[in-house]
Amino acid sequence: MKSTPSVASSEGELIARLDRIPTWPHSPAVLWVVGIGYLIAFFDITNVAFGLPVFSKVLHLSTSQQALPITASLIGYVAGAWLNSNLADAMGRKAGLACATLLFTAGCIGTTFSNSLSSMVIGRLATGMGIGAEIAVISAYIGEMAPAPVRGRYTALTNVFAMLGQAVVPIIALWLVPHFEWGWRAMFLLGALGGLTLFAFPLLPESPRWLLSRQRVDEARAIVEAAEANVLRRTGKSLPPPLPFVAEIHASGFPTLALFRPPFVGRLVPLFLLWFVWYIGAYSWLGLGPTFFVAHGYTLTNSILFLLATSIGCPIGSLLATALGDTYERKHAILVGMVVWTLSFVAIGTIDTPVVIMVAVGLISASLGFFLPLMYALTAESFPTRARATGVSLTDGIGHFGGAAGPVMALAAYDWGRIGSGFTTVFLFMAASGLITMLILPFTIKATRRSLEAVTGEVEADTAVEPNVALQ
Repeated sequence: MKSTPSVASSEGELIARLDRIPTWPHSPAVLWVVGIGYLIAFFDITNVAFGLPVFSKVLHLSTSQQALPITASLIGYVAGAWLNSNLADAMGRKAGLACATLLFTAGCIGTTFSNSLSSMVIGRLATGMGIGAEIAVISAYIGEMAPAPVRGRYTALTNVFAMLGQAVVPIIALWLVPHFEWGWRAMFLLGALGGLTLFAFPLLPESPRWLLSRQRVDEARAIVEAAEANVLRRTGKSLPPPLPFVAEIHASGFPTLALFRPPFVGRLVPLFLLWFVWYIGAYSWLGLGPTFFVAHGYTLTNSILFLLATSIGCPIGSLLATALGDTYERKHAILVGMVVWTLSFVAIGTIDTPVVIMVAVGLISASLGFFLPLMYALTAESFPTRARATGVSLTDGIGHFGGAAGPVMALAAYDWGRIGSGFTTVFLFMAASGLITMLILPFTIKATRRSLEAVTGEVEADTAVEPNVALQ
């Protein structure tokens, strides 16, 4: 549907007023609620690796079966991300977040009480569906709520919570898993605490950009005016004038279909490949890292101690992304982080001393904390509001098929072990996925500090309008 000039002026004016704000304009409660949800989701992504060496014995899993719970969660991630993202694009970001939270909470409870491989797989499948849905919707929601000049900063700030979720896993695992028979079950039950965030959902405003895509202008105006009032009250300074603005095409039809025509289909392919290839190595590491250390001769306690470096690296990396998220073009910053990620795997596989492993694990986690939120921001920026969450699910979400295949491929690489040893081979395999990801990055778009509506590249010529000075 093509916007008429008068409608475009009204809608674009609101977006221009939001994008001129130089800081976070909404209640801090929004960041806290979303951040805590992210923290629990990333805790759930990582905790399976630390429980795997124990519950594989309790459930009598063979070597090949050990990858099944990880693969199930990643398949669930793909399905949940796509299904729930279409819901979030059609029904709203808050509805999508609520559904995602319910899914991974139920999955965590189911996994906690698993007594067989089949019940473990079902629990991890549901958990993965919720996590995939959560990440896709949050990426869209924060990108739409944040003004253009600080979009990268606040996307990264919510990911500080995510990295803290990953960081605390080794600490809790070191306390629970080696010392208590039920320790691995407690690790999964802690993930169900994310369900408590549902009680705070009334504090979340709907995305004004999503409201405008559904032509609910009055509701969007109320949220933008509240944002302006918040900033004026906090800073006591006048807001800068709005810049010339544009308005997006309104939502119509099934969200997924909007992405399979220019210019978005040309963005789907490289972003899908980027996520798919990177997840092959990332989930090999996140899912099987401790297992490879144990197989190489390190004790379970020593293996968890190596992973304690993530408790330092992940938060440092995400804080660095928060500071620099809008300073440099995102795709270039991601490239720098990916170089560090790749070389660190090479170091573990080829040097293999405890000190080098500790340092390299710290660098892996720091680089992950740095480039991952920027990758989420770049992905969400690449698609229009009417299908933004769906775009994230079709790239990051379906890209998790790479993560589902990664542990299986990594176990095969370890068994093959022709490059020095299985340990060397598997870590060079992880490094190779980072190298290929770097080669794909140049094919993504540039969107840093630009209005999301301008980045879509599909705005009609008569919807570009000068701001109404009276509304400044």
